[in-house]
Amino acid sequence: MNVVDSSAWLAWFAEQENAGNFKSAITTTEELLVPVICLYEVFKVLLRETSETDALLGVSIMQQGKVIDIDPEIALNAAKFSTEFKIPMADSMIYAISQKHTAILWTQDIDFKGLPGVNYFEKS
Repeated sequence: MNVVDSSAWLAWFAEQENAGNFKSAITTTEELLVPVICLYEVFKVLLRETSETDALLGVSIMQQGKVIDIDPEIALNAAKFSTEFKIPMADSMIYAISQKHTAILWTQDIDFKGLPGVNYFEKS
């Protein structure tokens, strides 16, 4: 299973140099888990930087994977990860989802660098 962080989705949609690093995780939709908080973050950025139509298209592409809500177990584990690894709330939620589902987290967000179960690619 794979989880793609918001930073990686945004790189993909913007066709940035790093986008190719995330292709296999994004295009294998039957193994793709999409944290609901990623929908929020990506929609917000696309809405601000493009148009509502493009933002809606982006999140519709994301929803080809399985959208994962935040439940009490994820919330509590996220709080532990946030404290242990000193990562922000949204990142800790995304990480908690990847850990709960034994998924690989794909990202270019430096907050995740070095964490177990993470495929981190430095931003170009």
